Amino acid sequence: MALDRDHVLRSAAALLTRKSTATMDEVAKSAGISRATLHRHFAGRDALVRALEALGIAECEAALDAARLDEGPAGAAVHRLVGAIEPAAGLLAFLYTENQLFEGEQQNEGWARMDERLNALFRRGQESGEFRIDLTPAWLTEALYGLLASGAWAVSEGRVAAKDFTHMIVELLLGGARRTDA
Repeated sequence: MALDRDHVLRSAAALLTRKSTATMDEVAKSAGISRATLHRHFAGRDALVRALEALGIAECEAALDAARLDEGPAGAAVHRLVGAIEPAAGLLAFLYTENQLFEGEQQNEGWARMDERLNALFRRGQESGEFRIDLTPAWLTEALYGLLASGAWAVSEGRVAAKDFTHMIVELLLGGARRTDA
């Protein structure tokens, strides 16, 4: 029987978003496979995390595409993006805490591609007069990542209703990013 890699990765993602310190034994159990089978496909935790990173980047890039970032007002594009990325927010939250993913030459180029697209969105919002110019696009991008991760954790812990995820993130981010002439 062939291993369903997507099932294993999604099971690992679901577990690790709830319990980031889960062992490989726990990951294997959550996927319904033996630890030996898991190790045949992922040599260790680092290999598994790198595979999860690739999955997370693919899902986030698909959300960026679905959000149509170049269409309409930048604020509306941010709203569409947060709604589109919500299903991947838990995985993004886990990846956000995996510091080794962001160090050295082994950093996945996918993060840079996403940062570039998000920076362009925030820059567009600044150029159109929607967003404040005293906050850099890079800072707004980092703030968005942090809010997505925080929102995912709050929902998974039951502190926030899942139906409120998009609204709360968009309102907090854009409430601070919107330009006011007052």
